[in-house]
Amino acid sequence: MAWSNHRTERMTRERSDTIFALSSGGLPSGVAVIRISGAGCREALTGLTGSVPRARTAALRSIHNRNDLLLDRALVLFFAGPHSFTGEDCAELQVHGGRASVKAVLDALGSFDGFREAEAGEFTRRAFHNGKLDLVEVEGLADLLAAETEMQRRLAVEHATGALSALYGVWARRLVHARAMIEAELDFADEEDIPGSVSDTIWTDLAQLTTEIDAHVVAGTVGEVIRDGLRIVVAGAPNSGKSSLINYLSGRDIAIVTDIPGTTRDLISVDLDLAGYLVRLTDTAGLRETEEPVEREGIRRARTAIAEADLVIELSDDWSGPTLSTGPGRETLRVFSKADGGVQGGRPDWADLAISVHTGYGMEDLLAALRVRLPAAADGHAMALPTRRRHMACLADVVREIGAADVVRRQGLDLAAEHLRRATDALGRLTGRVDVEDLLDVIFSEFCIGK
Repeated sequence: MAWSNHRTERMTRERSDTIFALSSGGLPSGVAVIRISGAGCREALTGLTGSVPRARTAALRSIHNRNDLLLDRALVLFFAGPHSFTGEDCAELQVHGGRASVKAVLDALGSFDGFREAEAGEFTRRAFHNGKLDLVEVEGLADLLAAETEMQRRLAVEHATGALSALYGVWARRLVHARAMIEAELDFADEEDIPGSVSDTIWTDLAQLTTEIDAHVVAGTVGEVIRDGLRIVVAGAPNSGKSSLINYLSGRDIAIVTDIPGTTRDLISVDLDLAGYLVRLTDTAGLRETEEPVEREGIRRARTAIAEADLVIELSDDWSGPTLSTGPGRETLRVFSKADGGVQGGRPDWADLAISVHTGYGMEDLLAALRVRLPAAADGHAMALPTRRRHMACLADVVREIGAADVVRRQGLDLAAEHLRRATDALGRLTGRVDVEDLLDVIFSEFCIGK
């Protein structure tokens, strides 16, 4: 208990500090943005620039340290809390992006009492604690900063701007309404404002809600592919052209290509942007029987990668087909890999495609086949998809608790209400917001209890 109290006091003290940091990336740069957040923000602006600019209006100011030494000329912006990113008083100093200039301004900020440099993610953490962002929006913001493809950007924007949270908010209100109906019947059955058996009307909506959540979870596989990438493994016998294909698709020499069988011993991965989607392409050791220990380990890793892949490109340069199968269980695209030996325009019966990395023959067909296997995602709220295992786990808890409530409601509405409370809490854990007062708000607004 003492440790818990100490930790709480430390966190409270840290949140009372005014924090600052360079927020615009590496130096040197044309412009560097220094962000400040906390109760001392106005003090810092007055001390450094002479006064606090009008909120949300850029002002060109000279920045001096406490010894009145001119440090730089900068654009200064002030955002009064709670109407700021963190919910606190915030400021941005847009200074010249030289290392010495930025260091001088940061040192000047550090000279104020109660000021310290921000820790990683601390501005966003304060935004969460002050109710400016929920956990899903925080995760979306992190994904937006890390986005490398157009589809990743679109998905991250939907999360960061609250589209997914809005959907969960609607579901939470439906759960709260159901609990309100049940608990109103339990606790206020003698009131004239409470019709008999009113809770019976909510079970149809809860069944529909379960259906919606189940469909949402199924769609989450699309969200995971967009965020984490479509995992494609290139497999086949030694010297079947796997490394050459990886190099061709990546546009650079990622993998070593030789005529010696078994050159590739470990997994080699490269990320590609294909039609706006992230595709993670992995080269593997050639599949064959061998007693060489290092190569055997490479083949074991290859089979593990194949088992975990979303798609396997199975290459073979043998007209009669692959000599050693990649195994069942994953979607496989079978490709005849050396259609440059007088057989262009035809392919073996076992192959879906024929290609040549030397001439480029069939490569557009291969890329088209890969695009077809990318998940479909429409505009708008179709991009409000769960993307993390945490999301899936919380949603599974919601569905399980709704199902349990339906099972026990014949035994007693109090038991059903408890399961719905747990369902609401599970949904609240998803966004990081669990507010039990919402239940009373619904009861009082709909039934005028205590009038």
